[in-house]
Amino acid sequence: MTYSGEVTVGGAPDVHELKDLIITKVAVGPMDNNAYVLRCRATDEQLLIDAAAEAHTLIEVVGTDGLASVVTTHRHADHWQALQAVVDATGARTYAGRHDAEGIPVRTDAPLEDGDTVSVGQVTLTARHLVGHTPGSIVLIYDDPHGHPHVFTGDCLFPGGIGNTHNNPDHFTSLFEGVKAKLFDTLPDETWVYPGHGRDTTLGDERPHLTEWRERGW
Repeated sequence: MTYSGEVTVGGAPDVHELKDLIITKVAVGPMDNNAYVLRCRATDEQLLIDAAAEAHTLIEVVGTDGLASVVTTHRHADHWQALQAVVDATGARTYAGRHDAEGIPVRTDAPLEDGDTVSVGQVTLTARHLVGHTPGSIVLIYDDPHGHPHVFTGDCLFPGGIGNTHNNPDHFTSLFEGVKAKLFDTLPDETWVYPGHGRDTTLGDERPHLTEWRERGW
């Protein structure tokens, strides 16, 4: 079946099958968070992006092959409510942005700086640090050698705009300029965007609206 990225809490996950990587998207919790399980086709190693809520649901998606690592995109509590339970059940190694790790009440085994990489089997993801939604938010970029890039943006980029900067002009400028420089200025329109809540988008769909976002300030 064709991947749509449309998931609902309590509903079935959706699966995006790439040549080297299988991406399973599931919605969990009272804030309708997205969590993503990435599986390397060559090794079956798995990585979870945001153990947001409903540990039992996430562990069911992971299945019996185990979980090597969990990446938390940022410190806001709706993105790590199930983290301790998932780590306890799987022994997974934890990653988060260095500047947000102190705000996550589960030990971060590997703090990430801008440009650091995270591997899942033979697949490599690159972390980019963005400031504005939180001090240490990270996005993860998978530059698919067989196609276009795929970006897991947490709460930094959504269909229709960047993440909430709480009416702080400095935070808005920081996040907007960071998203523009590290995503829109370096990646093609075909880049698929997987956000922390809601539906997916592409950079090409959002690019025409950058000036509008800057002018409105959110």
